[in-house]
Amino acid sequence: MIKSTMKKSILLLVYFVALVCYAQQPPGTDIYLFDLKKKKGTIVLSNPANITARPGYDNQPFFHPDKPLLYYASADATGRTDILEYNYETGTTRKLTETPEREYSPTVTPDKKFISCIIQRDNGAQDLGKYPIDGGVPVVLIKNLTVGYHAWMDEKRLIAFILPQPFTLQLVDVETGEATILAENIGRSLHKIPKENAMSFVQQQPDKTWVIKKLNTGNLAVTTLAALSTEKEPLLTWTPDGTLLRSMELEIYAMKPGKNKTWNKVEIQTALTGISRMAVNPRGDKMAIVVSE
Repeated sequence: MIKSTMKKSILLLVYFVALVCYAQQPPGTDIYLFDLKKKKGTIVLSNPANITARPGYDNQPFFHPDKPLLYYASADATGRTDILEYNYETGTTRKLTETPEREYSPTVTPDKKFISCIIQRDNGAQDLGKYPIDGGVPVVLIKNLTVGYHAWMDEKRLIAFILPQPFTLQLVDVETGEATILAENIGRSLHKIPKENAMSFVQQQPDKTWVIKKLNTGNLAVTTLAALSTEKEPLLTWTPDGTLLRSMELEIYAMKPGKNKTWNKVEIQTALTGISRMAVNPRGDKMAIVVSE
């Protein structure tokens, strides 16, 4: 009887561990790289290439500001993620990190010497750190806040999506560690606005709809770029000429704040499902889109 009870306990323990491991597995996603062109005012995405054609999680693309490199987070069979680098001129991929932690949201720092990213640890901590861009030991930048996403304002300051709920937008001085809450109930899309001293973020309103906001990096004034009627959180990115792109899971729409008041459909020369992330390179001729497998 005792042996039978012990056997059941061991089976339950194994089952529980399996459930935990399964829960840590990120969803399967792929990154497609497109050529981006404008034809008669319409953005056209063509020549799609799946640059992560394998089972598993590949997500959160970020382009290098000068080089033909795309950084992204990629999970192994256990669900642990590392940062990979894809050269879209040579078609080659290399690992930037290979650690026991999980790295997410790779972002090139303003000095172009590091990749900043979320470092998720087994003890539940979720720090912001930076790795030398050519490989090396990380430096922890923020360890007293649970950082979900981030975007750099300049070499000393960044804005961050801070957990838990209600999710807050916080301005962090990485030299002093000082953090200031700027907004609540924000979404995941944090970006530097091209050709402006400003950042963009999204915020949910009391009626559950979303608004796209602009944050002035000088006086920290917040203004509205666009109000959306949808209750689904918008995912955004920008082109170098200041066009705002918004994902609608199966489709993408474009609008130039200050010039257009309506969203125009982007022409995508292939069918996509479950769009969850987007990024445009600094030259404005390539676009990375994350889709469900």
